[in-house]
Amino acid sequence: MADKHYRSLVKAVSWRLTGSMDTLIISFLITGKIKWALTISGVELFTKIGLYYVHERAWEKIPFGREKVPGTKESYEI
Repeated sequence: MADKHYRSLVKAVSWRLTGSMDTLIISFLITGKIKWALTISGVELFTKIGLYYVHERAWEKIPFGREKVPGTKESYEI
């Protein structure tokens, strides 16, 4: 079974929203400035969605750590 491209994109967005909240909190604790924290987390939100999407699609092509499911041609079990 292979993931569709939109699944990878939705996973990337949901993960980055979680990660960006973490970045926002940490940035605010370090700088003490909400504007800086929002800027930092806003920029990394978009760059890391793209990076995660490319990373996810690359790993979809790699059979490492997968086993073929008996009786199927291209399905893998993780």
